[in-house]
Amino acid sequence: MVWFMLVAGLVLLIIGADVLVRGAARLAAAFGVPALVIGLTVVAFGTSAPELAVSVKSSFAGQAELAIANVVGSNIFNVLFILGLSALVAPLVVSQQLIRQDVPIMVGLSALVVLMTLDGMIGRLEALVLVTGLLLYTVFLFYQGRKNNAAEADAGSDAEPAAPLWQNLLLVVGGLALLVLGSRWLVDSAVSIAASFGVSEAVIGLTIIAAGTSLPEVMTSVMATLKGERDIAVGNVVGSNVFNILCVLGVSGLVSPQPLVAGEQLSGIDIPVMLAVAALCLPLFFTGALLHRSEGAVFLLLYLAYVGYMVTLATASPYNGLLLQIISFGLLPLVGLFVLLTLAHDLRQRRNA
Repeated sequence: MVWFMLVAGLVLLIIGADVLVRGAARLAAAFGVPALVIGLTVVAFGTSAPELAVSVKSSFAGQAELAIANVVGSNIFNVLFILGLSALVAPLVVSQQLIRQDVPIMVGLSALVVLMTLDGMIGRLEALVLVTGLLLYTVFLFYQGRKNNAAEADAGSDAEPAAPLWQNLLLVVGGLALLVLGSRWLVDSAVSIAASFGVSEAVIGLTIIAAGTSLPEVMTSVMATLKGERDIAVGNVVGSNVFNILCVLGVSGLVSPQPLVAGEQLSGIDIPVMLAVAALCLPLFFTGALLHRSEGAVFLLLYLAYVGYMVTLATASPYNGLLLQIISFGLLPLVGLFVLLTLAHDLRQRRNA
């Protein structure tokens, strides 16, 4: 029954996020919000809504460490697994705006989380800083979108026929209801499973829940890649990671009756990994403004190594030390060499062009 609730909770989260995005996008269009802002805010929020629902539910249920672990695990999963998988399907185009603006913002916010959790927690004041950043970021995107709105209007759009206001509101309310119910089933069942196997909340949040709540991003990015809209695949991941930090951590920290907890493993391993993964995007995105299949394979390999380390650490496996040595002295140096060779190859091509 517990496993059934886990799967059912994931299904409800996916359906709820899809319904919420559809209704919110129609409402935004009806009120004349620029299309660019809809894409960068409504879609990013919609695909991050499962993380928000789960983290808020976790904070109220007294599982304060699960709230941060869910965000950290989702951000790592988004970059390494989703972008890696999408790049294997087809090389991903990375826009100049993402390279110059959105990816540095993602890296900066990841560094901010590292600083905030040095004391092992995120309090209400720090959460307020994140929510304030969310408001400023949204206003900035709206201002940026207004400049492009006239060009979009001239080019025309294939917008859906206008639906009655009550239908759009019903979609939003229905999507939120599904997210709330799905998050309750997912969190309760996942914690029960973790307890039965003796696994900590942090590990279950970094793996099962993080992957489950990121399923909307998986579907959005892979489908965008298959349809040839490869820039959307990257933008969806970067935008979702920014919203996970600003919105999910910020709102969860504000409504939680106690500070969000970042235990020794989260603050010492997983959050720095989130920062390193975000920083890895900068040099690889910069090279030719493309994420090639080989780079996607590297992302997937890193994710498998990370999950493998988490599992051996949680189960106190005797192979944990050996795996850590392989990652530290084998895999990571090879990835560093790969990045340097990729940058050198790109520089050589630019000089010959």
